[in-house]
Amino acid sequence: MTDVSDGVLHTLFHSDQGGHEQVVLCQDRASGLKAVIAIHSTALGPALGGTRFYPYASEEEAVSDALNLSRGMSYKNAMAGLDHGGGKAVIIGDPERIKTEELLLAYGRFVASLGGRYVTACDVGTYVADMDVVARECRWTTGRSPENGGAGDSSVLTAFGVFQGMRASAQHLWGDPSLRGRRVGVAGVGKVGHHLVEHLLEDGAEVVITDVRQDSVRRILDRHPSPSGVTAVADTDALIRVEGLDIYAPCALGGALNDNSVPVLTAKIVCGAANNQLEHAGVEKDLADRGILYAPDYVVNAGGVIQVADELHGFDFERCKAKAAKIFDTTLAIFARAKEDGIPPAAAADRIAEHRMAEARRP
Repeated sequence: MTDVSDGVLHTLFHSDQGGHEQVVLCQDRASGLKAVIAIHSTALGPALGGTRFYPYASEEEAVSDALNLSRGMSYKNAMAGLDHGGGKAVIIGDPERIKTEELLLAYGRFVASLGGRYVTACDVGTYVADMDVVARECRWTTGRSPENGGAGDSSVLTAFGVFQGMRASAQHLWGDPSLRGRRVGVAGVGKVGHHLVEHLLEDGAEVVITDVRQDSVRRILDRHPSPSGVTAVADTDALIRVEGLDIYAPCALGGALNDNSVPVLTAKIVCGAANNQLEHAGVEKDLADRGILYAPDYVVNAGGVIQVADELHGFDFERCKAKAAKIFDTTLAIFARAKEDGIPPAAAADRIAEHRMAEARRP
């Protein structure tokens, strides 16, 4: 008998990553699809979360990511005031090499088989055009193009929400929500990050950028040639050490705040679009001990999920933008709760979200 004590079942049933309602392992040999759909909670309604397409080093890593991301979606949707639980899907593989229409259709059939318990959308490695394909097999698909009845690119409101979180952080720390004259470092200037840069420049901030994809960096530098207020550095390690950095915005993959980065971080505020920025429990305390204000990621990056949730009821951009603007007030409320309870903001956000989910479970 195979020992699974250190495998997927152990992770699901016995670790801190567990507690999920349902995890579905999907495989379609004809198209090459290998995917994981994780439903963390449906206490507030159908689970809602994007589909990440990524070349994971192992199946175990993919499962772990799906579990972490889906749990984060439960908290994000709760804090955003949505009537949705948390779910997430990951497709294993390099999207630039294996993504095909056949594969996306097969994935859509798996999502459809859940009968609406999980509603999918875009994430890293998937785009509006991909959701249009998935929707051909699954009506529980959001993030589609306007031509196909959808809301289009959700990264626009994701960036807007992060910007509101930054303004709230500035208000809390410096007594003024304006970012004029502040130096902001943005790590990852892809789908969300490049929109965030535009908001920052419009508000008068000085922006330092980096990205593993040089074409993403070049796109911004070409759009804003010197002396526009945008400069670039080689990598994230250089960015977090930039002298005089006021705000650090992780906008790529998770785990950006860890035992190596926090001790050398020069910024006074961390507020970014990436999911699961805290690599492990305890990092939020390390930030607080260094006097660094952390705006919880799943609170400030909720603009995108606000948009795709609205798509299910007939999309209205201005209505969604007004909801995303409330991230400013939500972030301030979290900082106030953290101060009142004597805990880091991440713990305060968790308490508020957990209370909403617990109330929803009551008969």
